[in-house]
Amino acid sequence: MEEKSDLIRDLTQMVTSVADTNNLLSLIVLATMKVMNAKAASLLRVDKKKDKLVFHTCIGEKGPEIKQLEISKGEGIVGWVAERGEAILVPDVSQDPRWSSRVADSVGLSTNSIACAPLLVNGKVLGVLEVIDHTNNALMDEDDLARLKSFSDLATGLLVKAGEYEEVAKENRFLKETMGSKHKIIGESGIIKKAIEDCAKVANSKATVLITGESGIGKELFARLVHNLSPRSAKPQVVINCGALPETLLERELFGHEKGAFTGADSRRPGLFEAADGSTMFLDEIGETSPAMQVKLLRVLQEGTFFRLGGQTPIHVDVRVVAATNKSLEKMVEEKLFREDLFYRLNVIRIELPPLRDRGEDIIVLAESFLKSFSRELNHKIKGFTPEALTAIANYSWPGNVRQLQNTIERAVIMTEADHIRLEDLPSEITQFKNNTIQVGSTLKDAVDNFKKEFIVKSLTFNKGNKTRTAEMLDIQRTYLSRLIKELGVG
Repeated sequence: MEEKSDLIRDLTQMVTSVADTNNLLSLIVLATMKVMNAKAASLLRVDKKKDKLVFHTCIGEKGPEIKQLEISKGEGIVGWVAERGEAILVPDVSQDPRWSSRVADSVGLSTNSIACAPLLVNGKVLGVLEVIDHTNNALMDEDDLARLKSFSDLATGLLVKAGEYEEVAKENRFLKETMGSKHKIIGESGIIKKAIEDCAKVANSKATVLITGESGIGKELFARLVHNLSPRSAKPQVVINCGALPETLLERELFGHEKGAFTGADSRRPGLFEAADGSTMFLDEIGETSPAMQVKLLRVLQEGTFFRLGGQTPIHVDVRVVAATNKSLEKMVEEKLFREDLFYRLNVIRIELPPLRDRGEDIIVLAESFLKSFSRELNHKIKGFTPEALTAIANYSWPGNVRQLQNTIERAVIMTEADHIRLEDLPSEITQFKNNTIQVGSTLKDAVDNFKKEFIVKSLTFNKGNKTRTAEMLDIQRTYLSRLIKELGVG
């Protein structure tokens, strides 16, 4: 008896650790059979879709054949237990009207006595654990039922733990997907694919990277991509917006300070460059820095050294710098607003990102991705866009770029009362937008070519870049469409 108690204790410890649920359930069934000296033991689980009991584990002479069968709730002793949620001991099945011989007869199994216990959680039956006959043909008694309940409690605890683990796993998967989607670069246009390829090419080097483009196009995503593809990705990327802080505060953040460097500096504080040692520093809005700050940044890029505010000892760091700006640094250099030597230090690798209006089919791809993400996040089940809404989105110029599109879709998901985003769910500036690109002074051929180019871009956008569908919509051959795309420089 002591060995059996040890076995139950060991199984209990295994259950609390939640190992492989299926294997552990099978082990519990095997232990049940051994401890109770039974000829056979089975664990059945409730299949919610079928509303039946299915065999999870079946050990005994006819185990493999029985495992293929199913039992309805209320059928036989096991079905009665599943329906009532009560444990039961039947010493002689031939004398019990609840007994059904269908399963036993179908596989040629002789059964004399049976004991069953439910796997019960908050009044809900998850399954049934059963044993059949003693190996010595002795009748089962109340002690046997008590042992069976102990094992059913173990199996129930395992299912609860496994369920909790699965919920945590599902939540973790959701968080990873959500976080991943926030940092994922979405786009199928040639111009965006080239930018991604350029990031991959430069990732392994230590060269500084300058990312340029309008506000709201996602420059920080490409900076993150450079870091994530680099050998420095094991350490977190350090990010700072140079335009969001006044010069004195920016200097403290970047370089840190010594104790007593200024009023309130009660202790030494390392800066972000020290935090980024061995990693990547992303300097967003680099064009907003003052001439004095530009000198300090140049020293770090040239020598890899700097001084903490109030310090006399040089600090050496190994930091790869990625900078971004929505300004023309070349023009700022000409106007003496940006140091030329710093510009050349930053401009070793240049990645120019296009505005959303030049990304053709990416507009619809991004809109649908944002719709899916916000629908899940806000628990608002929306199937898609109406054709009218999709046309308005495709035809709008999006001066705020991807950020504006993202905010627009989020607002629409929050405000709509329908299962599709409709035209009335979009802001008026989008639904009433008229794109007039006619320029007086151009030749007729140039005007016609510009119209063709814009028309093809919008048509491709509407059809998510599918050239075959676009050609069918325009009522032209696909080969002719491909030739126009090449001649007009679309995409």
